[in-house]
Amino acid sequence: MNPENIIEVRDLVKQFKVRSDSGFSLKRLVLFGRGRSRPYELRPVLKGISFAVKGGESVALIGHNGCGKSTTLKLLSEIIYPTSGTIEKKGRVSSLLELGAGFHPDMSGRENIFINASIFGLPKKEISRRLDDIIAFSELEHYIDNPVRTYSSGMYMRLAFSVAINVDADILLVDEILSVGDAAFQAKCFAKIKEIKRSGTTIVLVSHSMDQVRQVCDRAIWLNDGLIAAEGDCRDVTERYLAFMQDRIDGRG
Repeated sequence: MNPENIIEVRDLVKQFKVRSDSGFSLKRLVLFGRGRSRPYELRPVLKGISFAVKGGESVALIGHNGCGKSTTLKLLSEIIYPTSGTIEKKGRVSSLLELGAGFHPDMSGRENIFINASIFGLPKKEISRRLDDIIAFSELEHYIDNPVRTYSSGMYMRLAFSVAINVDADILLVDEILSVGDAAFQAKCFAKIKEIKRSGTTIVLVSHSMDQVRQVCDRAIWLNDGLIAAEGDCRDVTERYLAFMQDRIDGRG
């Protein structure tokens, strides 16, 4: 691994099994029995992408829905694993991918802070030291001892974001999290992301907002049909992507 890189992705392939929706009818049960699984096809999402991210760099993954952006982030965070290819990372990883992932619905917000932060690698004593800061940023002081199943999606986001930014990660993975919640809290989160960037944390961001991408990121990687269509300067790549999408809308692509 190149010493200046904090992430290296090589020949990354991810395929998903997509099973037919034929169901288990009585006829099928009689003919094939219960033990035989439904047929499936392998659907490729990533087809062998390679890229590297330097320490302290902010990189955006852009592209239309289904191009593999979120799948790449899930692979980086080890929520899922590649079909083939390798991923190397250095340091602690914090991720904001799926709201409430790892939260227990019947436990309180306070209890879930301890659970979620421990998943990111913080010891209990360190979580206790940061607890007040996490709660204060989330603005959930009056609800923090309520079960999280009673939280709205915006409250989930506040809690998840507040935990993720308080674990002193070397790498922060963010997937469209800034698009959830009220405008005031979105602005607060966006300002915090910029602050985290200035502190030297490496950020990999997925967003459909090219304005957000240009404000936060140094470089962009445009994914299209499971491959890298372009990568480089953020403004140049986002302009090429927007032109491509406009051509598709106009029927030229």
